[in-house]
Amino acid sequence: MSSVVIYCRSGFENDAAAEITFHAAEQGFAGYVKAKPNTGYVVYECFEAHHSDEIIKKVDFKNMVFARQWFAGTLLENMPVEDRVGAVVEAAKEFTLCSELRVETPDTNEGKELLTFCKKISTPLKKALEKQNTVLREPKANRPVMHVMFLTNNTAYVGYSYSFNNSPFFMGILRLRMPSDAPSRSTLKLDEAFNVFIPEQQRESRVAAGMRSVDLGACPGGWTYQLVRRGMFVSAIDNGPMNDDLMETGQVKHFRADGFKYRPEKRNVTWLVCDMVEKPTKVTTLMIDWAVSAYAKEFIFNLKLPMKKRFDSVYECLSMIRKELDKQGINYELQAKHLYHDREEITVHLNVTKVPQNLYS
Repeated sequence: MSSVVIYCRSGFENDAAAEITFHAAEQGFAGYVKAKPNTGYVVYECFEAHHSDEIIKKVDFKNMVFARQWFAGTLLENMPVEDRVGAVVEAAKEFTLCSELRVETPDTNEGKELLTFCKKISTPLKKALEKQNTVLREPKANRPVMHVMFLTNNTAYVGYSYSFNNSPFFMGILRLRMPSDAPSRSTLKLDEAFNVFIPEQQRESRVAAGMRSVDLGACPGGWTYQLVRRGMFVSAIDNGPMNDDLMETGQVKHFRADGFKYRPEKRNVTWLVCDMVEKPTKVTTLMIDWAVSAYAKEFIFNLKLPMKKRFDSVYECLSMIRKELDKQGINYELQAKHLYHDREEITVHLNVTKVPQNLYS
């Protein structure tokens, strides 16, 4: 089993390929990438077969920006149509006992056409895997997850991921329902970000009613909507108009100002969110200034990506943040992800846990 299979958004295969190559090399592993445009996945082929397992253990999945999901696997081609279950079961006979089975496809139009087939084959496949003692009847925490990613009805990658280092979501996608009263579809980006970046057991304390927040580039209020629905008080910064229903909640103050120039009068802001259309390095510099000046504690912001060298652009911005915050002696946690509801952008979460007082006093 020499392959690391990575799900990504269709059209971002080159970025996912550059990313896994970068992280594998950083850990001392060698291999090459197989990637085709608009397929929704890439495959990293290791020169040493057992390295695929090492990669999905040692490379922190949280540091993967363009990867939605990954697993160590092998390709099954030309499976007999009359016994595809048997072919998959045979390929998995040496697997460690897995907690659950996910029968998936790439997130493409072609892949979506296979989902009905995937659902149909899931039940007999799971029963056969249970009988072989490859998959548990009832899910259990801390066990590997078995993946079968069908490319056609007789071709699939079969493998496993580790529950401590993967995405918990089917196909790596968190499905959310669009609120009927939200001002814009961009609201789903912030909703997804809160669910992906903040551990469930910490959300009640870290994303809580009564907190003060700032939304830079707020108009018409898609991100402000998510802050308001969680009970926060919001300073909405934008020269454009805000949604009337949001303003009527009494939780929003609208400041007609430039998001790059605005600064709060007091350092009592918990959350800063920002979805402004600007060069990624300019937004990154702004976020660094807010962090170093201790104007906010937690940040969620989008970086709009260039047409080319998107991987390079993303890692340049993340490096800028790390370099400056390390230099200033600031304690922080940083994660970035190309979320399902993102398009030509990525979403970054920065949690600043300690800022030396001499930086802002």
